[in-house]
Amino acid sequence: MTNSTATKASSQSSEVEKTGTGALESSKGTTSIADTVVAKVAGLATREISGVYDLGGGAARAFSAIRERIPGATASASQGVSVEVGEKQAAVDLQILVEYGVSIADLSRAVRRNVIGAVEQITGLEVVEVNINVSDVHIPGEDEDEDAKTDTGRVQ
Repeated sequence: MTNSTATKASSQSSEVEKTGTGALESSKGTTSIADTVVAKVAGLATREISGVYDLGGGAARAFSAIRERIPGATASASQGVSVEVGEKQAAVDLQILVEYGVSIADLSRAVRRNVIGAVEQITGLEVVEVNINVSDVHIPGEDEDEDAKTDTGRVQ
C-alpha cells in the first residue's frame, strides 16, 4: 500500500475490522471468507475490464512471467491485489498496468464498479473502498522486442 492508502486504511479501521476473515452470520451458522478469496475475486474482476493489461508492480510481473514458463504453474489471480476483510466489509487496493491510449479515469471507474459488484455479489461483503494505483502504461510492441532479445540463443 502507498502511504496515502495506508493512511486511509488506518483511518477507516473502525469501518473495516482487521480480523483476517469475514464472517456472515445467520440463524443457521456462520460463513467465514478468507482474505485470499476476496483478493482473487477482485483480481479476476479487474482483469475482465478492457484496457487493463496486467496487475502488479514490475517485480510481481517479472516473477509471474517466470512462473508461466514453468510447466504446471499458474499465474496468481490475486497478483497486484491486497485486501482488508472485516466481519461485514472489505477494502481493496489494486496495482494495475494499463494499455496505452485508454482513459485512465474511465478505466478506473469501470474497474472500481466491476470489483465492487463482483466482491459484493460473490462474497456478500460490503466493499467500502477500491483504491487503484496505476503503476505503468503498456505500449504495444514492447513485449515482442523483449522476447526477441531473450529468445535468441547462441546456437540456432
